[in-house]
Formats: sequence, structure tokens, C-alpha cells
Amino acid sequence: MCRNITELRGLNPPASAEEVEAAAAQFIRKVTGIARPTGATADAVQEAVREVAEITGRLLAGLPARRQEPKTVPPLRRPEVRRRLGLDQAQPAPAGKAAPPAGSARH
Repeated sequence: MCRNITELRGLNPPASAEEVEAAAAQFIRKVTGIARPTGATADAVQEAVREVAEITGRLLAGLPARRQEPKTVPPLRRPEVRRRLGLDQAQPAPAGKAAPPAGSARH
């Protein structure tokens, strides 16, 4: 359904709260069709993102470990995305894995 949401389970290091929230926001954008919430929708959208992120965090914490890491690199771990968003420090790709070129992630 949400082709842009990457797998967060099994990441090394584990998915950060920021990555979980970004995935939750993408999910809410997709199901609502609201890309940029305005005054009339902002509170409801933000509350939904918070709730989905909270549930996702609990879900990830309760699942067993994976045998191998996901094949895709979450957007917030991609240097080009972090630069575009103006985030302070780019997280390097997990050891032994190079970040794929932009747009090449499996969907």
C-alpha cells in the first residue's frame, strides 16, 4: 500500500524514534491523501502520526530479532535525504552495506 515506507525491523542500529515517526507520517499522508496539513487538518493529522508512531515503536520492540537486515535503507539514513531535509548529521549506512542510489530502493 505505502510504497515509500521502508522496513524498520532489524535495522542496525535499531530504528530511531525519528525514523518511526517519519514512517508513521508517510502512512498517515497516504491513507488520508493529505500531504501538507493545514489549520483544519493539522491537529488531527499530528495526533494520528503520534499514535501510529507510538504503536509502531511498541510493535517493533515486541517482535523477535531478524536473521538479516532489511534490503532497503530508510530515507533518514540516506545522506542525500538528510541533506535535503537539513538534518544535522548524516547517519552512515550500516557496516558492510552501501546506501543505494536515490530512487533505487525496493518498494
